[in-house]
Formats: sequence, structure tokens, C-alpha cells
Amino acid sequence: MTIFLFRASSDLTRPEATWQLSWIRWASCMAPTMKLTLSAKVLHQMWWCASICWIRGHHIAQLDPLEINSADLDDSQLPELLFNSYNFEESDMDRVFKLPSTTFIGGKEKSLTLREILRRLELSYCRHIGVEFMFINSLEQCNWIRQRLETPGIMEIDNAQKRLILARLTRATMFEAFLARKWTSEKRFGLEGCEILIPAMKQVIDKSTELGVESIVMGMPHRGRLNVLANVCRKPLNQIFTQFAALEAEDDGSGDVKYHLGTYIERLNRVTNKNIRLAVVANPSHLEAVDPIVQGKTRAEQFYRGDTEGKKVMSILLHGDAAFCGQGVVFETFHLSDLPDYTTHGTIHIVVNNQIGFTTDPRHSRSSPYCTDVARVVNAPIFHVNADDPEAVMHVCNIAAEWRNTFHKDCVIDIVSYRRNGHNEVDEPMFTQPLMYRKIRNTKITLDKYAEKLIEEGVVTNEEVKDVKEKYEKICEESYAAARKETHIKYKDWLDSPWSGFFEGKDPLKMSATGIKEDTLVHIGKRFSSPPPNAAEFLVHKGIERILKARMEMVENRTVDWALGEAMAIGSLLKEGIHVRLSGQDVERGTFSHRHHVLHHQTVDKATYRPLCHLYPDQAPYTVCNSSLSEYGVLGFELGFSMTNPNALVCWEAQFGDFNNTAQCIIDQFVSSGQAKWVRQSGLVMLLPHGMEGMGPEHSSARLERFLQMSADDPDYFPPESDEFAVRQLHDINWIVANCSTPANLFHILRRQIALPFRKPLILMTPKSLLRHPEARSSFDLMNEGTEFLRIIPDEGPAGTNPSGVKKVVFCSGKVYYDIKKARTDKNLEDKIALVRVEQISPFPYDLIKKECAKYPDAQLVWAQEEHKNQGAWYYVQSRFQTTLNGGRPVTELSGPVEVPGGRAQEQGGLLRRLFGADEQERQASAKSSSQAGLQPETQTSSLPSNVRTISYCGRPTAASPATGSKAQHLKELNALLEDATGI
Repeated sequence: MTIFLFRASSDLTRPEATWQLSWIRWASCMAPTMKLTLSAKVLHQMWWCASICWIRGHHIAQLDPLEINSADLDDSQLPELLFNSYNFEESDMDRVFKLPSTTFIGGKEKSLTLREILRRLELSYCRHIGVEFMFINSLEQCNWIRQRLETPGIMEIDNAQKRLILARLTRATMFEAFLARKWTSEKRFGLEGCEILIPAMKQVIDKSTELGVESIVMGMPHRGRLNVLANVCRKPLNQIFTQFAALEAEDDGSGDVKYHLGTYIERLNRVTNKNIRLAVVANPSHLEAVDPIVQGKTRAEQFYRGDTEGKKVMSILLHGDAAFCGQGVVFETFHLSDLPDYTTHGTIHIVVNNQIGFTTDPRHSRSSPYCTDVARVVNAPIFHVNADDPEAVMHVCNIAAEWRNTFHKDCVIDIVSYRRNGHNEVDEPMFTQPLMYRKIRNTKITLDKYAEKLIEEGVVTNEEVKDVKEKYEKICEESYAAARKETHIKYKDWLDSPWSGFFEGKDPLKMSATGIKEDTLVHIGKRFSSPPPNAAEFLVHKGIERILKARMEMVENRTVDWALGEAMAIGSLLKEGIHVRLSGQDVERGTFSHRHHVLHHQTVDKATYRPLCHLYPDQAPYTVCNSSLSEYGVLGFELGFSMTNPNALVCWEAQFGDFNNTAQCIIDQFVSSGQAKWVRQSGLVMLLPHGMEGMGPEHSSARLERFLQMSADDPDYFPPESDEFAVRQLHDINWIVANCSTPANLFHILRRQIALPFRKPLILMTPKSLLRHPEARSSFDLMNEGTEFLRIIPDEGPAGTNPSGVKKVVFCSGKVYYDIKKARTDKNLEDKIALVRVEQISPFPYDLIKKECAKYPDAQLVWAQEEHKNQGAWYYVQSRFQTTLNGGRPVTELSGPVEVPGGRAQEQGGLLRRLFGADEQERQASAKSSSQAGLQPETQTSSLPSNVRTISYCGRPTAASPATGSKAQHLKELNALLEDATGI
């Protein structure tokens, strides 16, 4: 007998439809057992009740340890989740049903009573674990989850495991209590209320290690970070406690607050007796910003280990409930999870669900039922679990580790907990959540609840519980005593991405050559310009054939354009064993159809050829990959990738430079300041198409001025000149900002990223119109051995050879040089106006600018730019030109620590004295005396001496928008700029 209860879904491959058919078949096979006396109504009710447990049982699971809120923000009772909605009669409850093969609730039993079926379904889906998985489009995966939830006794653990959970929970709880006692008013963003996170993370690590994982990269917010460092990574406690002391740093850098720091630990996992490497990536308070960085670092480790399936290296990401559903980068990161060149083969996400965001109630911070709903977009199963049931949490952690190992996909553990204190330890939560915090104050901590449970079960005794606490307290006290003996803190102790052996035996100011042999240039050029080896079978687009032919002609003529110069740099690095990765939107072809690093067969789908992957038989691998349409997530990913291996060139290209600001958090918090805060170097290259070409305000400017503003060089300080001037500048700066005008300089600056004995991010303004500009070509002579990157390019025409006749020197950078050059030629002023290109803007080439200015002693000095006055490089270069021309002014260093025994007030007073000096104080006192005597203080005026040279501005006026949307207005502005630049 077959009973069709509902119309099946039109897509029978979906789990919902499959489950319907499964239960229909169950009804068919159960009827003979009941001798056909079972009514269709009972079968209907039973099937519907069971399927609702799978699909919606999580809505009535007992998840809130405070028993106040529903985790899904819906306190109403859904009728279909109420037992009395099904109208079962008492006589139905003890009827025996034969179980089909599609359910696991029977274990070894083949049939159960209806009463037992419903009880077991409730135990599996409606107690302290609630699971969302029925949206997953895989019957195999859904069955896999059901088996690990429904199998009778599957959550049972032995006494040794229970004691291990208790010991780990004790350490997590006692650590926070110790910090609270020693530093009562110090912000530490403790884990109180969700201490179970520590045993949970350790369980995931234990299980993953058991399954073969050897390295785990972790990212997390500030809450609970110190506890994770101490009790998951086993960072020495004295190093953590030292961070609470007001000590000076032993090494360079600005450092960061203790709850932002990362670490890297290699240790033995005592449970599995296997070695494990753990890295916690340092991050700012910008929640979730670290997510893509962790994924990029994980992917890089997998790549360099040849771990193509992610069996050896994995990532764990921790989240807060409000940030997980509130921050868009979470969505961007999830959408990288299954892309071929970005996947990490599954991440375990753990949400510390405090049911609050700072002071904001969840009902005001999200529109979705759960904070984890974003994970549904990638078919990640979501396990909600009550934080006050440690054994349920451990069971979910085991499932998560096994899921990731089996299916290599993301999953989410949502630990529903609470926050015992306010947002931080000095915050008062009763202002905004009085009812919740009244309940919290009367709620036992999880450790006490679990200890009582184990004592009641006879697993441990009161004395054993006390002994575990006392032992950890002793460890903390000994570490505290050791920390008090420290005189300095060491930033290097917190490095999250060490580069073993990279800096050893190197002269920090000696750079390798960037020029290469001509036969290498020819070889790379010809290979890059040739069709696929099987050209007769591989149908290339006619336009590509023309491009390849033009490239071959350039090679034969010993010249390169922009695309060929870039390919020469990449190819030569590959030859030297340097992995190159180029990522971004449409980078395979290039936004402006200039690159073509991937050729596509015109009649066979997915048949491609990558010329730069076939240069040499033993070359390093080249990865060029189109990314998702994301800047924040993808730039973060590439930064993480670059952190893993210094001997790799990792490049991210924006589709247009204008769009980099959607990744501003990564730029501000990580790229520009990562080394200063966390002693973490990166050689990441950001390629930003930039230039005013009449394409409107959103396709003109990479906001060069913002990168220059964040450059950490002093505009008033002219560094001492020496043979190592250029390299020392690069060593001391936080990043490099350049705007190249020739393919040869592009070639050299990319190779220089690897030639340097250290790593710095490179912010490179790249051209658009110059990609095909007939004059934007370079000879092999500028790339051969003995050549190098030119920080400035002097005038090489009549003005440069006869400087005494020059009336004006125009300094400029990037594309505008070619516009001014043409205007100068049109006016026949090549001998009267010198054009000097500043290719590297930051660090500023003081020494070379000084020489150029001295070369033209009587000429007017002008800085010309196509950007508006309040944009571009003007405000950056203006003060540095003045320092170059007239000497640096004395600079009082105020960034270093000031030892003031009297506390903050005296420290500020000392700072002011250092700012103004005694002379200023005397002047103020004199002025006050004169005023009291009825006299007017002397008015002092200052003017530049007549022999002081200055530099003037030439370009567009100030504006709010980067560019006009009117083509006519654009041309009018350009003509005015050129007229001004070439006027004498």
C-alpha cells in the first residue's frame, strides 16, 4: 500500500522531495506489519511530525542557557511543532512501526513504537542541539548528518573524555578569573559566559589532527582572544601577562593592544600525540576583517605544501553573533569558499553567540531568524548548541571536524551563550539589558554546573575538582611572577607568520639586481607571443592572433609595451623559481583587453592555454585567476596569501583604481600598518588603474593622495645621503607608492619586490591609455643586465643636455607626462622646459630631486598633475620639495615613550613642554606681562628669504569629485592644465 501524502517537489534531486518519497515508501513497508489496520491519517501525522523535526526542529531546541530568548528571535509556538497538533490517539502511541533504511533512529532495531520514534526524534533535533541542514542540495550529505544525530547513544562519551572536558573548562574559567583579579579595571574582552569555547576549539583541533590535519590557521575577534592564546595555542602565560604591564618595547614598531595580537605555535597535541602548527592571525577591532586574510593564508599554506584537497592545512574562523550577520565581508568570504583558486576546502566557523551586540538587542541588529543565516548561501550545515551542555558542544565539534574532512566544505557551530560582563570589563550592561543581566547574575557558571553533574555521576569528586583548579591557579601565579621580572615587551613574540631563514645571513641594505640577460627577455617574449603548441587544433580568436603577431614584432624589434613588460617581469621571476599569483576582477584578459594571459579555444568550452605557464620545464607555477566581484574580500585574501611565503610575488589588480576604496579597511588596518603593529611584512602588490581620461568620476582616480597620506615618512626630514640611500628609504617606509610611465620601470619595480632583502607592500598606479600609447614603449636596453628601476626619469632631450637655457622645470608623475610632452613639442619649447618624471613618489627621492633642482638653478620649479589640487600627489610632494630645496627643519620626535612618574597628567605636561619648548613659554610670559602693563605685544611677521626656491602648483583646482562627467569639460580642464604647464 502506498499513500501519497503530498505532491512531491518538481525537483526530485532536492532533499525535501527525496524525504517525502522516503517517508511514503516507509508508509508502504509499515502497512503489512499493522495487517493493513493502520489508518492513512496516522501515517500522515507520523510522517509530517518526523519531517518537521528534520526541517524545523531547531526552532524549538532548548538553546538559550538563560532560558530567556529563542535563538531564532521567534518566541511563538509553531503549530506544526506542537505534539498535540497531530491528534495522535493514545492507542496509536504504542503501535509498532517497521523502520525503513532511510532513518537511523532505530540503531540495530528494525521497528519501534510511535512513542519511541517521536521521543528519539525529539532527542536528536529538539534538545540542546538544533541543526539546519535540510536546505543542502545533497541527499548523501543530509543522510550523513542525520546518521550522526539520530544513531542511539552516539553522544555518549566515556569518563576520561568527561574529565578532559572538565579540565579544559576549568582552565578557561580560571584564566578569566585570574585576569579579573589581577587587573580589575583593565579591558581584556573576556570570555565569561562562553568559556566552553576553549574546550570546543580544542576538540575541533583534536579531531582534525586525528584525521590528518597538521596546520591550522585561525582568525577571531577580540573577545576571548587572550584565553584562546593561553589555553588553545598554549602561548606562555608570562608573555600574555607582560602585555598588561606598562613596559616599553624592545623592538621597532608601534605595537597593538593585547587583544589584537596573533601568534604562531608548533606543539605536540597531547590527545592525539601528533605535532600541530597553530597560527592565530593578528587583526584590528574591525570585526570580521580578518576572515579573508585567514582564508588567503590557509590557501597559500595548502598551495606550497601541495595540499590540493586541504587534508593537511585548514582554517577555523571565530565570529560574534552581531558581526557575523552584520558585516558584508562575511558574505564576500563565504563566496570565495568554493572558487577553484580561492577555496580552502572547508572552514569551520564557530560563532560565540552572546545574544547581544555591544548594547544592541538581536531584534534590532538583524532581519534574519538566526545570526548564522548567511552561511546557508553556500549550503553549509549549521549546528546550534547550548553552551551550558558541554557534551553536546563536544559532539557538534566532532561532527564539524568530520564534515570538513569528508566533504571539504564549510560548516558553522553556533554556540548560544551569554556575556557575563558588559561589552568590556568596565562597561555597565544593566543600562540597556537589565532583565538579561539580572538573570545572568543569578546564573551559575558553566564550570560549576558541569562539575556538579560529573560529581553526581561519580565521574569525579569534589576534591578532584578543587585540585584541578588549584593546579591551574598555581601555574598562573608562577607565570605572573615571571612576567613581573620582565623589563620590556617583545613584539616579535607575537608574530603570526614567521619566515624561517628568510632574513638570516642577509645584508638588510643590499638589493639584488633586477636587470636580466637579453636572451631571457627574448625567450620569454617569444613564448608569450606564440600561439598554443597545438595551434592547428586550438582555435584562437582572430583578434588574439593579431595581438600575438604584434607582440612578436615587438620582440624582434627589441621593444616592449606595457603588457609585454609585465609578462617579462612575471616570466623572469618564474624562471628564477618565484611563484607569481595575479588575482582580481577580469585579470586573465585584463580590464582593458591588454593582458591575455589565458587564451580560450573558440569552439571548445573550458579549453584554455596559459602561455606563461609554459616558459621553462622547471619554472615556478604561475597562478592568474579572475576573482569574484569583490574588493574587500579578495584583497584581504591576497594579503593573507602574501604573508605565507616571502619568495612569491602576489599581486591584486583592481578593475579600476577607483574601486579599491571598497577594500579600505584592508588597506588602512592591514596593508599600510601591519608591520608597525604586528611586525608582519608583506610584499603584496596592488595594481590600481589610474588616470584622468574623460571617463567620469568613478573611472579616473585610484585616490593616490590617500595612499600618500598614509606613507610614514617625515616631510621635514632629509635623510643622510649615502650609497644605500634608496634601499634604506625602502627599508624604513611602511609601503611604496609609485606611478610608472614606462614598461621598463614596471618590469624593474615588480622584480624589485623580490630583489629586496625585506618585503614592503607596493601601491602601483597603472595606466589605461598608455597600454597602447605608441610612445609608452621601452627598449630591451633598459631591461638588460646592469639596468635598474629609475626612481625619477630626468629630461633626456635638449633641455636636459643644455640646462642653462631652461626657463621652467616641470616635475610630474605618470600618464600626464605624455600630455605635457606633446604640448611642449607643439610649442617648440623642448629646450626651454625640462620634464622630470617622478616614478617613485613614496618614499620621496630627495637625493635625486635635489640633483635635478641643482641642475637648473635659475629655472622656475613646477609640480604638474592631472588630478585636482586637493587630490593626487601635490600636498605630499609640496613640503618634501621645500625640504629638499631649503633643508629640513629640526624635528622633535614625540612618538617615543616618555617616562613620567607622575602619571598621565604629568606625561601630557611633559609632551607640551617638548612641543613648545622653554623659549615659547618665556615668550608667552613676556606677552602676558606686556598686556598687563597696557602695552601691545610686538607683531612678528615672517617671509621667505629672497634666495629661497619654491615649487608652484600646476593642475586642476580643488574639487569634491575626482573628475567631471562631461567630456567637453574634461578637455577644457586638460587644455588649461597643459597651457599652464608649458607657459613661460
